Amino acid sequence: MIVKQLNDLIGTEDEVTGETWTSRRLLLKKDNVGFSLHDTIIKAGTESQFWYKNHIEAVYCVQGEGELENLEDGKIHPISNGTLYTLNGHERHKLRAKTELRMICVFNPPVTGRETHDKDGAYPLLDDK
Repeated sequence: MIVKQLNDLIGTEDEVTGETWTSRRLLLKKDNVGFSLHDTIIKAGTESQFWYKNHIEAVYCVQGEGELENLEDGKIHPISNGTLYTLNGHERHKLRAKTELRMICVFNPPVTGRETHDKDGAYPLLDDK
């Protein structure tokens, strides 16, 4: 059994910050559960471009308003509390935060926590725990 408190992760190596986001990694590859789970804050008024070509990501919005643009087909989807989206086709996408967004994200395969976005906005596959 794994039990963690979000407050215990803040300020540790399991809290990772990018230019437009902060991700608190609740579960990682080292936890051996087959996926990673992140509590991510997207800063208000920002735009982020991502392409998880090596991972499937599911995202559930629990706070805020924004929009998701699928760069493959140009469709724009509103994002608000209660919205789920899954990048099951490894779609390139932009996330625009009108207000601060709080997102619960699941990655498969799980990330190690040390990944950084490359020039494409993707995470590499890292083999170690």
